[in-house]
Amino acid sequence: MVTWKWLVGVLTIALVAVALVARAARPAPQELASVGPVVQTRAVGEGPEGVVFDGAHLWVANQFSDTLTKIGLAGLDVVGTFAVGKGPAALTFDGSSIWVANLQGHTVMKVNPANGAVVGTFAAGRGPGALAFDGVNIWVANRDSDDVTRLRASDGARLGSFRVGQRPTAVAVFDHHVWVVNNRGNTVTKLRASDGAHVGTFRVGTSPFDLAFARGFVWVTNLYDSTVTKLRIGDGQAVATVKAGDGPAAITFDGVNIWMANSGANTVTAIRPSDGAVLVTVPVGRKPFGLETSTTLGVTRVWVTSFGSDSVTLIDPRALI
Repeated sequence: MVTWKWLVGVLTIALVAVALVARAARPAPQELASVGPVVQTRAVGEGPEGVVFDGAHLWVANQFSDTLTKIGLAGLDVVGTFAVGKGPAALTFDGSSIWVANLQGHTVMKVNPANGAVVGTFAAGRGPGALAFDGVNIWVANRDSDDVTRLRASDGARLGSFRVGQRPTAVAVFDHHVWVVNNRGNTVTKLRASDGAHVGTFRVGTSPFDLAFARGFVWVTNLYDSTVTKLRIGDGQAVATVKAGDGPAAITFDGVNIWMANSGANTVTAIRPSDGAVLVTVPVGRKPFGLETSTTLGVTRVWVTSFGSDSVTLIDPRALI
């Protein structure tokens, strides 16, 4: 357990010195073993965490390289590497632009996906580390200032900042509400998207990290408990706690099943949303911390960024579940 607790520390501004030491000690990125078309892995930059699909390509934020990697879906070819701000940790796509949260640079950047050019840089709170798009605005969770910032997607104008819990590590939007995971507060905060008004704060497990929506519920990973909490979307009531792998970090819903990245076990697990039953566990790279899904030609795939092995892994669920 120390390993992934250490990694959580690396991701905070307070331990930048530790992160720099880790960076110097990292081995050169290398290709990992691939298992046919089911599980394939591609080397990217250093310290990948944030990952997003833009409808045609996959984008990975490399936190220690200060770059984005653009990957083509056919053959997992790297089609471009682009410089951004200091410590890019999170990404989102607004339908036309890629947005990047620079954790150590305290800024958010807007990137043209066609050529990787930065078209705007905007101030956020301290330690921006998560992003979400509500259809009009970009929401930024600021880990070190315990708030979220709302930016207008069209021009990056700052529309307000709203207090949440301690060290928000994830933000997501559903049904006109913004949900924020408070990693040090062991809570999830629900805000009204129209004006940022506080709707509710709900207790979850110890050191929650990420959340996903699935069939009327919010699923929240709890790093230190190695569990996932299931909340009712309507009132935030906890209805179940499900055992996860060691150090569950990122979580996503592929339209059928829920996937969790177990940062302490170097695996990804799929569970059934109805009852939390484990369906499959897949070995990936070291310290998986990011998840994304892509759907093209009716086929959905799961993507995993592994912070400790500088890689991204593609999983085809059709052959596994």
